[in-house]
Amino acid sequence: MLAFVVVSHGQFAQGIVESSFMIFGDQQKVATVTFQLDEEPEDLNRKLAEAVQQFDATDQVLFLVDLWGGSPFNAASQIVAEHTERMGLVTGLNLPMLIEAYTVRDRPLAEVIAHLEETGKIGIKHLELLQEHGDDQL
Repeated sequence: MLAFVVVSHGQFAQGIVESSFMIFGDQQKVATVTFQLDEEPEDLNRKLAEAVQQFDATDQVLFLVDLWGGSPFNAASQIVAEHTERMGLVTGLNLPMLIEAYTVRDRPLAEVIAHLEETGKIGIKHLELLQEHGDDQL
């Protein structure tokens, strides 16, 4: 089973995981790591290492990160670079992406990554309301 480390600036990771559990139910092998204003990059590195250690050494691990290029991305990408055979990383985390990740966690890591990239994009939509033109009467 694919394990997830959800990583963000601030409490976003914790909140989105809690929301996903409300919608999809509790999930195993989901860790959250938050990077707070008063923390240093070393704190983040330590928390990421602790999160990965929660999983079995044979588990494939996917980091779901809020933002490309930020401190959480940089720290997680260093871990992934050292374990490319069993770890991956996707940024742009949103709730539809996370929920979908739970449904495909039995697939190979590379397939999940490609699928979640598409799911994340599909999850972004806008509401378009049609307005009738003509009389202003009710």
